[in-house]
Amino acid sequence: MNGQYLIPSDLLPRLERLSLGAGRRVAGTLQGKRRSRRMGSSLEFADYRPYTAGDDIRRFDWGVYSRTGKPFIRQFMDEQELMVSVYVDCSTSMDFGARKVKGNAEGNAEIPSKLQYAKQLAASISYIALCSYERVQAACYSRSLDSRLPVLRGRGAVHRLFQFLEDAPVGGEGSLAACLGEPGAIPRLPGMTWIFSDFWLRDGEEEIGNALSRLAGAGQEVVLVHVLSQEEMDPSYSGDLRLVDSEIGTGKEVALTGKVLQLYRSEWDKYQSNLSRYAAERGISYVLIPNDMPLQQAVFGILAETGLVMT
Repeated sequence: MNGQYLIPSDLLPRLERLSLGAGRRVAGTLQGKRRSRRMGSSLEFADYRPYTAGDDIRRFDWGVYSRTGKPFIRQFMDEQELMVSVYVDCSTSMDFGARKVKGNAEGNAEIPSKLQYAKQLAASISYIALCSYERVQAACYSRSLDSRLPVLRGRGAVHRLFQFLEDAPVGGEGSLAACLGEPGAIPRLPGMTWIFSDFWLRDGEEEIGNALSRLAGAGQEVVLVHVLSQEEMDPSYSGDLRLVDSEIGTGKEVALTGKVLQLYRSEWDKYQSNLSRYAAERGISYVLIPNDMPLQQAVFGILAETGLVMT
């Protein structure tokens, strides 16, 4: 397994040159490629300071001492790893949106389901982190944490991560609040948490707020990646239809007239605006990415333009 099922092989080298744009600098326990505010033992020189008894003699600058007769030691930037936690919504509503569209002479193109696209985005973020020697942990959730992957580190762990995401099962109702309320669901160390979901949740606003507050209280910089299909944002259905809730199986007869669709789009705009505003008021990053957007455009366009990934 080489991960091409999730990420095209020609995109991997470009992802390797990126890093995550964490707003706060995080001090980890092992040395990585992320610069912190502390002075440490990396190879990047930062400054001099006067020598004091007990300082590491290996940092003593004999060249400066020979020129000035004053004892100084060299200081270096401390590069620390970031703890990256990835949560992928694998509820039944995510298994929607896959379709074929007219392509080029080589055949029709396939639009992935929301779940498959969320896995591709999660794999891309995780790959960037692992190639930067950050630590990564991943989880798939619906009503509960369905499966979890222990903390991984280093490029050698990429295959295990990709396999975990590919094998993540789909099913059940989505509840971010219930998921994050489970023991051990909140990351132990400060870091960056990415949540990939369609956010068609049965949780109330207060429940979601409490869940996200727990993440913030744990020192997490939270990123909400809203994955939706074009059919959900701007449906073009018409006529008398029976709409079935994919998660609980209940249905409703609906006459989809132009007026009904107009009301739906108005409610959708209100919902999306509220979610975006809710995140902004709490210092949470929010991005909306439709599942028909090419993966390369999502990463190097939307995520790069918002500063969530950087070259």
